[in-house]
Amino acid sequence: MNGTVDMIVIGAGAAGMMCAATAGARGRRVLLIDHADAPGKKILISGGGRCNFTNIHTAADRYLSSNPHFAKSALGRYAPADFLALVERYGIAWHEKTLGQLFCDGSARQIVDMLVGECARANVAVALGHPVSAIEHGDGRFRIVLNGQEWSAPALVLATGGPSIPKLGATGFAYDVARRFGLAVAHPRPALVPFTLGAADALFRSLSGVSAEVEVWWNKTSFREAALFTHRGLSGPAMLQISSYWQHRTSINVNFLPDQEPDWLIRLKQSHPRMSLKRALSALCPARLAEALVERLMMDGADLVSMPDKTLRLAQSRLAKWAFAPTGTEGFAKAEVTAGGISVAELSSRTMMATRVPGLYAIGEAVDVTGWLGGYNFQWAWASGWAAGQAI
Repeated sequence: MNGTVDMIVIGAGAAGMMCAATAGARGRRVLLIDHADAPGKKILISGGGRCNFTNIHTAADRYLSSNPHFAKSALGRYAPADFLALVERYGIAWHEKTLGQLFCDGSARQIVDMLVGECARANVAVALGHPVSAIEHGDGRFRIVLNGQEWSAPALVLATGGPSIPKLGATGFAYDVARRFGLAVAHPRPALVPFTLGAADALFRSLSGVSAEVEVWWNKTSFREAALFTHRGLSGPAMLQISSYWQHRTSINVNFLPDQEPDWLIRLKQSHPRMSLKRALSALCPARLAEALVERLMMDGADLVSMPDKTLRLAQSRLAKWAFAPTGTEGFAKAEVTAGGISVAELSSRTMMATRVPGLYAIGEAVDVTGWLGGYNFQWAWASGWAAGQAI
C-alpha cells in the first residue's frame, strides 16, 4: 500500500498510538508505522507486566529536562484523570499502589489492546514489521519509503523513544532524524537504571537480594524508597530514581536508618548497655545488611557500653550518610528510560512541533523530558502524544 495521508507517526508505542488515535478521532488520515512486528512492546513489560500507566501526583517538577517548565503545557492539558477516564471506559480494572502509582489489576496487554482499539476506532492505518528506509522533505511534505512503497504527508511525528532496552528493538532513530533536520539533541544517557559498584564496595555486592528502605541523595535531590543490593551493585526504586540525576565520578549518599532520631545510639547505650551494635542494627534493618555495616565500621563484637559516645556518634553519622561511589550504571540494556533526547529548545511546548521545521513533531521518550519512576513517563507519553494529535 502507498499513498497520501495527513500525518505519518513513526513509532507504535505509548506516545505514538496516543497521538495517532487522537488525530484520527479528529478526522485526520493517519499512518502509524513501526519496525517491530507488534505495537506497544515496552508497555507489555512495564510495571512487572501490569503497566504502571500513570501517577496521580503528576506535576512538571517530577521530570528532568533542560527546561523544567517545558512539560507544563502538555501535562496541564492532558492529566492523569483524562487517561484514567479512558481506562475506565474500556472497563479495565486498576488499583493504586504506593506514591500515587496506578496499575492494571490484570495485564499490561489491556492497555495495549485499548490503544490499538482507539486507533482502529479512529481509522488509523497501521503498518508494522518494516523499518523506514528513507525520509525526504520538500514542498511542505515529508516522504518516506516503507517496504518499497512511498508515503507522503505534511506532518511527520517522531515517536520512536530512546535507546533504552535495545532487546525490544529500541534505537536512537529519532535522534538521527532530528539531527538530519538540524535539530539539537541533548546527550542521551541511561536513566532509571541500576548502579554498578567497584572492588571497594565488594562487601555490599555480597548482599545480593537484600532489600531495605533507605533515603538516598545526590546533590540536592533525594528519594526515600527501597534499595536493593545486586551482585553488580545497587538497584531498587530509590537507586533507580537517583540514577537519573547522578553524574559519573561522583558519590551518592545513603541513610540506612532514615527513621532514627539523632543520638539514637547514645540513648540505646543508656537503656541497653550490653547490646551489641550488630544486634541493634539487626532490629532496624535486614540481618545480613546489619552484619555488613558493622563489619565496615569495624565495630563488631563489642557492647555499646564499652564504646565511647564519640565513637557511637561517628557510627551514627556514617550510617546516616554512607557514601557510595558507583563505577557506572548497567547502561541502556537495563535502563527503564532514556534521559536527554531531542532538545526542548527546538520544540513548541504546546504542539510539540519543531519551530524551525514546520510539520515535524517529536513526542514521548524521544524528547528531552524524563519522568520519575512510577508512571510519570507514561503520563508524559499520553500528554505529549495528545498535544501533538490535537495540533495536527
